[in-house]
Amino acid sequence: MREIVLDTETTGLSPNKGDRVVEIGCVELINHVPTENTFQVYLNPERDMDEGAQRVHGLTNEFLLDKPKFSEIAEEFISYIGESKIIAHNASFDINFLNSELARVDKSKISDERVVDTLKMAREKYPGARNSLDALCKRFLVDNSNRKLHGALLDSELLAEVYLELIGGKEPDLALAVEKKATNQSNEEVNGFIAKRDKALKPRLTEEEQIKHKNFIETLKVKPLWYG
Repeated sequence: MREIVLDTETTGLSPNKGDRVVEIGCVELINHVPTENTFQVYLNPERDMDEGAQRVHGLTNEFLLDKPKFSEIAEEFISYIGESKIIAHNASFDINFLNSELARVDKSKISDERVVDTLKMAREKYPGARNSLDALCKRFLVDNSNRKLHGALLDSELLAEVYLELIGGKEPDLALAVEKKATNQSNEEVNGFIAKRDKALKPRLTEEEQIKHKNFIETLKVKPLWYG
């Protein structure tokens, strides 16, 4: 199962008012395990940065001036996310911006059906609590000490850890197996969650050691219980 944890930084708060994406960061999860296959790009927004947005992420007009435009990286981004499920915090913000960029270059939008909003998940799980990314990092003991400013890739990496905690921890299958055992289900049912080897491991004893062991057993007056 492939999922993409995603975050964006922008020039402002509203794509409908002409604000643009200035950074995209993505982390790939395979079966709920982060891989090293990440995606990160800074973008020239072709417009000036809002001062409030700059205070949030620190990206300046001068820094972004020589960066690629979204139209130049659109195909690469689309290829990277593929048809995978998209995980984002306050997902409507990121998806609305990305869909605005995709529409500009005549590409298909990201459908709501494939998007998971971790903010919505957190609010359902912890109603009334603070559920910002920083608050959730604190709740789940995720180290966010490097997050002095917002950054799309860093925030995606933090969100990946938070998401795994929201769905039940980093080893959901193991937790489920323990839960099943606690309800007195049979060992066969519990063991269904334990991975089995396709091939048996090679014996660690050499052929000579096995012969010596067999010869030693033959010298015993009483045949050991473990020797078949």
